[in-house]
Amino acid sequence: MNSKPGELLSKINSPDDLKKISREDLHKVCDELRQYIIDVVSVHGGHFAASLGVVELTVALHYIYNTPYDQLVWDVGHQAYGHKILTGRRDNFYTNRKYQGLSGFPKRSESVYDTFGVGHSSTSISAALGMAIASKLKGEDRKSVAVIGDGSMTAGIAFEAMNHAGVADADMLIVLNDNGIGIDPNVGALKEYLTDITTSPTYNKVKDDVWNLLGKLPVGKQFTRAMGQKLTDGLKGMVNGHANLFEALKLRYFGPIDGHNISKLVDTLQDLKKIPGPKILHIVTVKGKGYSLAEKDQTKWHAPGLFDKVTGEIQKKTFDLPQPQKYQDVFGRTMIELAESNEKVMGITPAMPSGSSLKYMMAKMPHRAFDVGICEQHAVTLSAGLATQGMKVFCNIYSSFMQRAYDMVVHDVAIQNLPVIFCLDRAGLVGEDGPTHHGCYDIAYMRCIPNMIVSAPMNEKELRNLMYTAQLASTKHPIVIRYPRGEGVIADCQPDNMAEKYPFEVIQIGKGRKIKDGKEIAILSFGHPGNFAAAAIRDVKNDGITPAHYDMRFAKPLDEELLHEVFSQYNKIITIEDGTVVGGFGSAVLEFMSEHGYKADVKIMGIPDRLVEHGTPKQLYDEIGMDANHIADALRSMVGVKVLQ
Repeated sequence: MNSKPGELLSKINSPDDLKKISREDLHKVCDELRQYIIDVVSVHGGHFAASLGVVELTVALHYIYNTPYDQLVWDVGHQAYGHKILTGRRDNFYTNRKYQGLSGFPKRSESVYDTFGVGHSSTSISAALGMAIASKLKGEDRKSVAVIGDGSMTAGIAFEAMNHAGVADADMLIVLNDNGIGIDPNVGALKEYLTDITTSPTYNKVKDDVWNLLGKLPVGKQFTRAMGQKLTDGLKGMVNGHANLFEALKLRYFGPIDGHNISKLVDTLQDLKKIPGPKILHIVTVKGKGYSLAEKDQTKWHAPGLFDKVTGEIQKKTFDLPQPQKYQDVFGRTMIELAESNEKVMGITPAMPSGSSLKYMMAKMPHRAFDVGICEQHAVTLSAGLATQGMKVFCNIYSSFMQRAYDMVVHDVAIQNLPVIFCLDRAGLVGEDGPTHHGCYDIAYMRCIPNMIVSAPMNEKELRNLMYTAQLASTKHPIVIRYPRGEGVIADCQPDNMAEKYPFEVIQIGKGRKIKDGKEIAILSFGHPGNFAAAAIRDVKNDGITPAHYDMRFAKPLDEELLHEVFSQYNKIITIEDGTVVGGFGSAVLEFMSEHGYKADVKIMGIPDRLVEHGTPKQLYDEIGMDANHIADALRSMVGVKVLQ
């Protein structure tokens, strides 16, 4: 079902068409664009509130700048839906985040208007600065614009980029979209600083008066522009009581202005386009603007799923029987149990308290669980610092986001052998967010680090027990516990009975478990995909195939006793993991086989050495040949049973 765009929006197939519309009608374009996003996302799903908040900014940028020649870089990409609709993708926007459809984020291979691929935050300033420097070197009169939210601005790379931009003498504009929230509410001193700027009537009135005054002063031999700039800086500093943070970085600061006033935005961008050098425009917006429920509960409406746009009722699946909890919720509730019994347990997450479910502990024990903002490097080293003082820190980070803090994992944790507990959420193929968010590489990149333990639970009970084991005083090394997004497999593991029905048990580090004996062929699984293997084993029973199944639990250290048993009894082996086949769990098994001189026919099943695009996890595991059906076919093929195509 395709939604119908409004009268003006239906005529806009590119920014050139947008430029043909009169300035007086731009507010109508904004209204129609906002309504079209509501219409499509309510029926087809996707990120929601972020794009509603930048409708006016999106229209103004494409109206004033000569895109795609002028280069527009969006940070993260949650807010780029309006950008996609205005740049030739309106009629297939309903395929957004669907299998083989439009990406949910800007993507260079999708459109010339998507100048830089984004999915992780805080990269826009660095990328736009690189483009601006290149344009200067090539003698091109191209403008570069980075749009970054105040949540993304908390990351170190944003400050590194601004620090460079201030002295690079490149023509670029940074638009700071200040709405006070990322996915969850923003945290930290920067948030307080921006609030001070936006709410200070004295600062804003005098700032406007300063610029009005300077516009009337005679610029010439007696009063130069440089003198005017010094006067401006002095007056700003005097009013603020301290120098503006951004101007201290040698970025000319403008704002704050109302990010929902399309006329003001157009006028301001038109003026700023004429001013050379690095500059920053601070706009204030409301995430979810134009949809009242989203304005009131911005976290809930960040990506609500399908909903009734009239009533605001979010569609939820209903079931006759209890369904398994999400791994994330098992983690979050188990954290409280552990913290109540061990005063040294603490929780850290970089801006994902809702997604990771650390929110439960933050609500109950705010002095022992922290959201540190979009600062993965800081989260890891903060955890290391806490660990030096005997704290048992659960550092909860999405697998793909952990890539941003790899040096800290090696330098600050592993080399010092600090027993930080890394709970890597979103391991494996996450679904509709696509390749920027798939947790493909952590087994390989963690397994190669000395002192590191790498584990994965097959189900919710195993997750609880690994978490319990990790916080014991006897666990002396850093440990990874990786688990996927979404539901587990144990229906009776519910919040009200979890502690009683599944009490904690110690798991010996490096010890796997045999799930069933078999003949001729064995499956070695690591983590949640062991459930795919169990389903495949049931499937091939009617073919007379009876594989053995081992849940290895640990990719490092391997359970060598179990592996000696496997290679002594079976000459056909399948390894299964929801990580890359390059250097992962399967590779570890092959290394063991080679080291000990075993000979066997080994098939590694996992995520192939290519980028896997977006779709539902079911579609993606089918595409890469790793779901239960493909595992069953692999079993049949290896034992010589004909596989029906």
